[in-house]
Amino acid sequence: MSAPPNSAQNALDRAFAGLRQGREAFTPQLTPREVGTIANVSTGIALVSGLPGVGSDELVKFRGDVFGIAFNVDEDEIGVVLLGEYWHLHAGDEVERTGRVMDVAVGDGLLGRVIDPLGRPLDGNGPVASSGRLPIERPAAPIMDRAPVTVPLQTGLKVIDALIPIGRGQRELILGDRQTGKTAIAIDTILNQRGRDVLCVYCAVGQRASAIAKAVATLREKAAMDYTVVVVTEGNDPPGLAYIAPYAATSIAEHFMEQGRDVLIVYDDLTHHARAYRELSLLLRRPPGREAFPGDIFYIHSRLLERATHLRKELGGGSLTALPIIETEAQNISAYIPTNLISITDGQVYLSPSLFQLGVLPAVDVGKSVSRVGGKAQRAAYRSVAGDLKLAYSQFEELETFARFGARLDEDNRKVIEHGLRIRACLKQPEFSPVPVSAQIAVLLALTAELFSDVPIDRMTDAEQAVRKAAADIPAQVCERLDSADRLSDEDRETIIGIARKAIQEFTS
Repeated sequence: MSAPPNSAQNALDRAFAGLRQGREAFTPQLTPREVGTIANVSTGIALVSGLPGVGSDELVKFRGDVFGIAFNVDEDEIGVVLLGEYWHLHAGDEVERTGRVMDVAVGDGLLGRVIDPLGRPLDGNGPVASSGRLPIERPAAPIMDRAPVTVPLQTGLKVIDALIPIGRGQRELILGDRQTGKTAIAIDTILNQRGRDVLCVYCAVGQRASAIAKAVATLREKAAMDYTVVVVTEGNDPPGLAYIAPYAATSIAEHFMEQGRDVLIVYDDLTHHARAYRELSLLLRRPPGREAFPGDIFYIHSRLLERATHLRKELGGGSLTALPIIETEAQNISAYIPTNLISITDGQVYLSPSLFQLGVLPAVDVGKSVSRVGGKAQRAAYRSVAGDLKLAYSQFEELETFARFGARLDEDNRKVIEHGLRIRACLKQPEFSPVPVSAQIAVLLALTAELFSDVPIDRMTDAEQAVRKAAADIPAQVCERLDSADRLSDEDRETIIGIARKAIQEFTS
C-alpha cells in the first residue's frame, strides 16, 4: 500500500530544509595563495617571477621547506636570499608567499642552547623551547627611551677594566689582525659575567666549525652556558644565514633587555658578515662601491649596533652591551670596514701583533685603544688609580721606542722605563682566568704606590699573583665599597696597600 501524498511531501520538505541548513552552516576553508616560479638559482640566491604582491624583506617558501628573504623587489622579478640548503632547487619550481617577515624564537628556553639563525638546535639536545617570536629586523630604541651609561660591565681583564672601561649599554669594538686573541677577550668577558646577573649571547658568523666547537666547549667547561645563548653559522653555510645571524642574535638579546635584564652580545666577527653581504649584493647585481662593497654596507652595521643601548627605568632599565669583533689586515685600521665600525661604536680595543709576539697577553695596545663612554661608568676606585697608571704607561711606551735605538737615558727616564716594564708585567693575564674587582684594585694600587720597584722583572708574575691571593684578606666592608660607586677613602687605600706590601716582601731582592 503506497504512502499518503502528504507524508511524502513532508519528507521531501525536511530533506530540503536539511540541505539549506547544511549550506548555510558551511564556510569554505579556502585561503588564497600567491605562487610564483623560480627563474634562476645561483650561489645563495634565486631569481623569482610571478609574485606581484610580495613585500621587501618578506619571507618566501620554496620546495623542501627552504625559506628565503625577498631582497630585490623589481618590476619583473624578485631577488631572493636563500636561507637553507638550496642544491635541490631548480628553475621552474614553485615559490609561495608567506605574508610575514623573518623572525626568530626568543625566551628563557634558549639559555644554554646552541642554535642557528633560524632557531634550529645544533647541540643535539632536542627541540628549542621558546616563549614567543620576534622579527630579526627591529627599529632601535628612540633617543628619548634611552638612559645614560652609568654601570660598568666588568670584563675581568685588568688592562680593559682599568684603562679602557666598558659600560652596560655601550658598543665597544674589538679589532686586530688574525690570531691576536680577539675571541679570547670576548670569551673572557662572558666568563666574568657569572654571578653578575648578566645574560650573554655569543654570535659566531661564518667561523670554522673547530673554532666554534672550541668556544662552546670552553663555555661549558666554565659553566657559562647556564646564562649564554650561542647563535652559529659556519663557514660552509649559505651566505644568507651569515647575513641574518647578527640580527637574529640581537632580537634574542633584545627580548631579555626589554624584560629589564642586562645583556652582553658578542658578534664574532663582522668581517665575515660584511663579506657575506657583499657576496649576496654582487650576485643580485647591486652596484659595487669601494672595495666592491655595496653602498649600504655602513647602514647594515649601523642599524645593527644602534640596537645596543641602556633603557630608561620606566621601560625596565635593561641594557644591551655589544662587543663587535673585526679582523684587520697588516694592522691597517684605516681600511674600509674597520673605519666604518670605529665611527659607529663608542670606542675600540686594538690588539697589536707585535705585543702578541712579545708574549704580552692580552695584546692590548693602550695607545690605540679608547673608550668614549666607559669612563663615566667606571667605579670610583678605578678612576682614582687608572689616570696616573695610563699616563705612566704611555710615557714608558714612548721612551721604550727611543731606548731600542740605543739612546742614552738619564736616571729619571730609566726609572720611567723600569716602572713601565712592571706595569706591563702586571697587566699580563692568562686566558680564561678573569680577575675579581678587589684583586684588580689591589694590584693597581700596588703599581701606583710603586711597591713592585724592588721586585726583579723575572719574578713579577709571581709577585702579582701573590698580591691577587692576598686580596682575599681585604675586609668585606672595603670590598663592598670597591664594588659600589663610593670613592676610595684614604683609610681604605692604606689598608689595601698594606696588604699588598706584605705580600710583595718575599719577592724583593
